[in-house]
Amino acid sequence: MYNVLTLNKISPKGTSRLGADYNVGDAVENPTAVMVRSASMHDMDMPESLLAIARCGAGTNNIPKDVCADKGIVVFNTPGANANAVKELVLAGLLLSSRKVVEGIEWAKTLKGNGDAVGKMAEKGKGQFVGPEILGKTLGVVGLGAIGILVANSAAALGMKVVGYDPFLSVNNALKLDPSITVYPTVDDVITQSDYVTIHVPLLPDTKDLIDAEAIAKMKDGVRILNFSRDGLVNCAAVLEAIKSGKVSKYVTDFATDDVLAEDGVICLPHLGASTPESEENCAVMAADQIMEYLERGNIVNSVNYPNVTMAKSGAVRYCVLFKGDIVKDITAAVSTLKAVEAKTRGDFGYAIVDADDDASVSALEAVDGVIKVRVIK
Repeated sequence: MYNVLTLNKISPKGTSRLGADYNVGDAVENPTAVMVRSASMHDMDMPESLLAIARCGAGTNNIPKDVCADKGIVVFNTPGANANAVKELVLAGLLLSSRKVVEGIEWAKTLKGNGDAVGKMAEKGKGQFVGPEILGKTLGVVGLGAIGILVANSAAALGMKVVGYDPFLSVNNALKLDPSITVYPTVDDVITQSDYVTIHVPLLPDTKDLIDAEAIAKMKDGVRILNFSRDGLVNCAAVLEAIKSGKVSKYVTDFATDDVLAEDGVICLPHLGASTPESEENCAVMAADQIMEYLERGNIVNSVNYPNVTMAKSGAVRYCVLFKGDIVKDITAAVSTLKAVEAKTRGDFGYAIVDADDDASVSALEAVDGVIKVRVIK
């Protein structure tokens, strides 16, 4: 029996995929796996029983990934499962940044109580909310992953000129791009020619404050900036200063922080990117499938702290070996009835699937220097 602890409300469409061998709930003890959305796990004690954590979403900042790696706990995310939901919100933000819809809504509310005069008052006052169309304008997409590609293609379909940048653009993702989209080798190539800039990269030491005063200075006057990716990618102080000077026309984000709330030129939403029933279902389904694949078959798909390793089973017994260092040869040498092996490393950590004819080598594997955890699947 596998115990799966849910730390947030997880869509039943996902948890229902976990069959009779799974005990699922928000109060289960000795969890084998955890399914989580936004709840922070940084202060959580990780029990010895815990083998996997599945984040129902793309970002994993709420999970101590390095701590988990040291304990042999595989952390998964669900890339692409919420991509369409985020794309739609970005497109909404793109339009809101141009047409002063939010300002118009708030102003229209002030006309309440004027009876039959409201229509004429609204018509007379609409001129203060004039904003440009996006047709023919240039959108710069920084980051062409699952979400960035959808945003880029949709913007192109709406008649925008789209330019993009992604140093890790895969061949598969490149083939998904609309042929009208031009990909450039640097961020500067993109932001210098864009009327709108949207960011779709993870928050890493190298990407923190990606959009700062220096970057903004290189942009067109009147540029509109969208951040629906991660808080910390945009230096808010620099953006606010640029709005005051007129360099930036609008900043739209779904990361509410005290410094940008209620500021002129800023549209700040709650973090709504994945807040659709379809997205929550897609993420939960993918997370459940990844948990089952790892617990039942030992295959790792979409891990963020261990390498992805899969292999068709060829022996009576499968050893799942999580390790640290360059010790694959030592691992294979410790298995007496070796049938097949597949092993990869990711940074300091590695994972090996070892198929054998029996489970007599558990103690030998555990004795190998650098092995963190050994699990047997029969």
